[in-house]
Amino acid sequence: MADFAQEGGHFYMPDGSPFYTVKGANGKERNVTLRDARKVGAYPSVTTIIRLGAQPQLERWKRTQIMLASLTLPHIEGESSDSFIERVERDWQEQGKDAADRGTAIHAAIEQHFRGDYFGEIWNPWIIEASGELTAKCGPQGWLPERSYVHPAGYGCKLDLHSEAWVVDTKTKDGDLTATTYDEHVMQVAAQMHAVGIPHGRGGILFVRRDKPAALLCEISRDDLDKGWGMFLALLSYHQAKNRYRPCA
Repeated sequence: MADFAQEGGHFYMPDGSPFYTVKGANGKERNVTLRDARKVGAYPSVTTIIRLGAQPQLERWKRTQIMLASLTLPHIEGESSDSFIERVERDWQEQGKDAADRGTAIHAAIEQHFRGDYFGEIWNPWIIEASGELTAKCGPQGWLPERSYVHPAGYGCKLDLHSEAWVVDTKTKDGDLTATTYDEHVMQVAAQMHAVGIPHGRGGILFVRRDKPAALLCEISRDDLDKGWGMFLALLSYHQAKNRYRPCA
């Protein structure tokens, strides 16, 4: 799945093209750093900016996963507390990686579907649910998948899906789907809408279950989008001041 977009903080070149990795001094690919970005005038991603703010829901989820891992892992006789903690850490990280890999595969299948490419029959039920939910809530749209843009304010992003009227970001999760969006969701969609040039359009989060085929589109209200844009700009200003770096369009 390396050719498809994966969640994470990245940079974008002034023309909007992704700038995720560079070849290091040892000849191997590595993730781009701010130092690399300065050399080419690359733009930090929306996710990089948003991560400067508190994310209590994410931190709570991490704590819950660690506690669950500690409850389910068997204790080894004579094992030290430090060794047990290390095993708990490895266990929950492995579980999180498995979930992330499955989420990446679902993202890739949705992208390929809207590109008109073959995505494999195994994901067909998820595609049916996701595309059906989009049609039901948004009506017919000329969806464009995985396009990247930069904004003159000094950030870049890659959109999961957008049309002339909508920006939709896809999130995968296990368990029941609820119509709940958090500040980081709202900031992300608002920033993407401004980057693509439809700041007054409509935006939402398409939640897709990883554990079984199901999808739910949660539209974000105009008031919340306006609030999210203001919050994002505040974090962007903080990032630029802290790092003394603002790329120019």
